[in-house]
Amino acid sequence: MARLLIVLGVAAVVFWVFSIVDCAVQSPARHRGVSKGAWIAIVILIPVLGGLLWFTIGRGRRQTAQRAVAPDDDPNFLGTIGGISDQDERIRLLEEELARLDSEADGPAPDDRIGPLDDDPDGADDGAGERPGIDRDGPDTDDDGRGRRGTAG
Repeated sequence: MARLLIVLGVAAVVFWVFSIVDCAVQSPARHRGVSKGAWIAIVILIPVLGGLLWFTIGRGRRQTAQRAVAPDDDPNFLGTIGGISDQDERIRLLEEELARLDSEADGPAPDDRIGPLDDDPDGADDGAGERPGIDRDGPDTDDDGRGRRGTAG
């Protein structure tokens, strides 16, 4: 029986010292209830019971660092997906405007712009069907600025 009391006494002293060291080493933010100094005094003055109180009441839980969450696992992100339809609509409108601007920049097809030089069905080349500024023989120097041939006047 004496051996059991010696083993229990050594275990109590080891627990008491461990409680004191643990209480002293912890940051003040992890002490619940009273201040760090008060907990050290409680653990020292009430050897085994103070250690038990420290580990059950006084020692705050370690705050775990938040691990990174992938967007498809994050409920906050998944809740915002409904707002993306506004962005999709804006993108669709911008694409339509871009397509319209591209078609305007290309202009009419080359065949439509020049067209036939002579509208006369009998094939006579009298120059009446020619468009202003287009001359098969060379540049048109007789234009008066308004697309008419001949003298300005």
